[in-house]
Amino acid sequence: MMASPSRRRFLLGALLAAAMPASRARDAALPDRAGVALARWQPGWLDIHHIATGRGNATFILLPDGSSLLIDAGASLNGADVSVAPMPSSERRPGEWIARYISRQMRAAGLEPALDYLLVSHLHPDHLGDVNTSSPVSRQGSYRLGGVTDVAELLPVKMLVDRDFPDYSYPALFSAPFLDNYKAYVTARRQAGLPVQRFQVGSNRQIAPRNAGAWEIRNIAANGEVWTGQGDSTRQLFPALDSIPRADWPNENQCSAAIRLGYGRFSYFTAGDLTSYTEDGALPWRDVLGPAARVAGRVSAATADHHGMFDGLSADVVRALAPQVWVVPTWHISHPDMLQLERMFSQRLYPGARDVFATSVMKENLLANGRLTKRMRSHDGHVVVRVAPGGAQFHVAVTDNRDEQDQVKLVTGPYIS
Repeated sequence: MMASPSRRRFLLGALLAAAMPASRARDAALPDRAGVALARWQPGWLDIHHIATGRGNATFILLPDGSSLLIDAGASLNGADVSVAPMPSSERRPGEWIARYISRQMRAAGLEPALDYLLVSHLHPDHLGDVNTSSPVSRQGSYRLGGVTDVAELLPVKMLVDRDFPDYSYPALFSAPFLDNYKAYVTARRQAGLPVQRFQVGSNRQIAPRNAGAWEIRNIAANGEVWTGQGDSTRQLFPALDSIPRADWPNENQCSAAIRLGYGRFSYFTAGDLTSYTEDGALPWRDVLGPAARVAGRVSAATADHHGMFDGLSADVVRALAPQVWVVPTWHISHPDMLQLERMFSQRLYPGARDVFATSVMKENLLANGRLTKRMRSHDGHVVVRVAPGGAQFHVAVTDNRDEQDQVKLVTGPYIS
């Protein structure tokens, strides 16, 4: 069978790279270079954009078949004393900047700006958005705009998925402005006939390619439920709530949704604010990130979940994932923690080269953790993991988040998946 045009171009590039010096081969193999705008996505590429607004998590994924997924749209209202200044500026809300970023990337690729999927990993403001009485009211329903709702105001969202639809009662009902507002948005979507689904742990069909086999997203964990690695079967880590004191009930972070994205030999793991801390062994079931990482297995790239905070990456998690690239979604003065950096860089936990990138590290953290933050590849900017057709290799481009020009500041790679 004759290779497709894109496959022939990829093979030709590989042959040319083998015939020239390493530095020239690297330049020839990668579509991005520092000082110019990020190259547009093309069919067959997988782009994972970790968007740096300084206000929370937002990861936009443009898949090889043109499908689009946004994981979270954080919009924290924390003050500048403990959080990064809003980027590119405070002239727009973080959700507006996220929607504009997505629109820009999709239009450049010749795609109509819209989200096939929006996944809310868990119900915290730095992942779904915060609002207050000064937040504008939506034109589409009785809710205010901030984070997810800002994105939905500007872009069609074909499918909304979160960890606790439809009643938001696990582990217990609670009320907060950000959650009440999000629930009002969900109600408005349903009234408009737009789909909302609960995250289905174990499934590889909930977020699926247009053509079977092009790529796979496996739902690894949520609400203490973890995929077993066999079919769609799962197991529950959390004990029955009536068997433990109320003070020990799982919290929102421990209920976060985790996924593994696979494309050829390339793989990527991300898990919101999932944690591994067990209160020093007193509550072993609280380590959900460990079992999730073990069933996901070794990956090419991964996020340091819960922003690289103290309770995120255990030694076991780092050993299990062992990525070549770590991306730390940072925005708060406490992000990242020094022990987390120690583990990410540790050659004792897994051998070989690895690079660590962060989206927005405050100068106070850079000073406090300088011994290790100096080893990081980047402390500020959108971190874009770009996977070549077929998934055999990838590179990372860091782009400037001070404006909307998407100028590349740094390129690393290629990495072999």
